Amino acid sequence: MAKSQQTYSKKEKEKAKLKKREDKQKKKEARKSEKTPGIDFVYVDYNGNLVDTPPDPSMKVEIEAEDIILGIPPKEEGDREAFDPVRKGKVSFYDSSKGFGFIIDNENNEKYFTHVSGIIDEITENDNVSFELEKGQRGMNAVKVTKI
Repeated sequence: MAKSQQTYSKKEKEKAKLKKREDKQKKKEARKSEKTPGIDFVYVDYNGNLVDTPPDPSMKVEIEAEDIILGIPPKEEGDREAFDPVRKGKVSFYDSSKGFGFIIDNENNEKYFTHVSGIIDEITENDNVSFELEKGQRGMNAVKVTKI
């Protein structure tokens, strides 16, 4: 029987694999020998930042366990603002045959859609009106529209 012979390309592939393995081993050894100096201890200063120096003991603050609030703190009566849902605006467009229009809010100049189902009084363009907002399919809608 004839001896099995390796082709030239097979020899080259095996040499390349061997070289790649050796390079990988050299890189691994280089990483081990180059250990970068790290921070042995990490401290948290009084602002909550991570630092490598110990904090100043004179800045230490004692906190009672009862004072820690988990979650949203309860609202106090003085925190609540009086929110008036009724807004004032001007009718910029209204088509009575189709039953819809737009109202521009006086406070923030936002344009809100209104439908005939949300209109209480008869309105026309350039009328001053008061209205409330309600979430609709495509954004906020003006409802309970009354003429001023």
